[in-house]
Amino acid sequence: MKIIVTGSLGNISKPLTELLIARGHAVTVVSSDPKKQAAIENLGAEPAIGSIDDVPFLTHTFKGADAVYAMIPLSFTEPDLGSYMYRIAQNYVRALKDTCIQRVVLMSGWVADLVKTENVEHVFDDLDASITIMRPGAFYTNFYQSINLIKGKGFIGKFLTLRYSGLGALLTGKTGLLMGNYGGEDRIVFVSPKDIADAVAGELQLSPKEKTIRYVGSDEMTCNEAARIIGSAVGKPWLKWVLLTDKEMLRGLKMAKVPEKLAQTLVEMQAAMHSGKALENFHKSRPKMGKVKLADFAEEFAEAYHKK
Repeated sequence: MKIIVTGSLGNISKPLTELLIARGHAVTVVSSDPKKQAAIENLGAEPAIGSIDDVPFLTHTFKGADAVYAMIPLSFTEPDLGSYMYRIAQNYVRALKDTCIQRVVLMSGWVADLVKTENVEHVFDDLDASITIMRPGAFYTNFYQSINLIKGKGFIGKFLTLRYSGLGALLTGKTGLLMGNYGGEDRIVFVSPKDIADAVAGELQLSPKEKTIRYVGSDEMTCNEAARIIGSAVGKPWLKWVLLTDKEMLRGLKMAKVPEKLAQTLVEMQAAMHSGKALENFHKSRPKMGKVKLADFAEEFAEAYHKK
């Protein structure tokens, strides 16, 4: 098969490309970064360098393909995440229609149906194609964004430790934490990008007659259990995951100069996770869990944590 993979060499797209090539498929990888061209070629894939904001480029790239893996990268620079995602979704649909692609696997999120801003799945409904919507859980790789919080260094780190763990923790050097408006004893499905890639690779070779939705997960546990696994791996077994209110989370994002609409969307996404509705929907679909457990990822995370 000739398969188009969007998402450059990201957390999912790189292992997906490697899997597809190993299985004998001809793969074209879409990337906006010309510096990625050599790396894409080294994988045995064909690079298509251009922007997913450019419909003629997408149309040209999709021509003659048997299947397309379509993902919309989360942008922290777009002031209105909803408008951005809708625009890119429409770009994909126009190119897919113009090229009559018969198989599409769309990357979504496990709270997409619960968060209006994030959900652009319906944009693909009028395609005359076999469509599968992927709804993975919370990515393991999101922990990389929290390395500084976990380290708990500097004035901010000491202040947060004092506020959420107490004076005793501060005096004994037990700094660092995780935080969000989901956390604590909330049960969450976490997922490895490698398991997502494996699931997508399998779906690309299928052709269901009706639109299907596939949830993907690797491990399920409470946020505090996850914190202890990550903390133990980096030498902080006391690590905990503080549950903030929606207002506290929104205030923190605004202090970090995250655009207001984007901040509101991020808070809404985490609130949906805290509500338990996403977990309920996940269990209703009864997906088979992936192979990569959080303890496996924690070893990889620890290496990056100590290098930074």
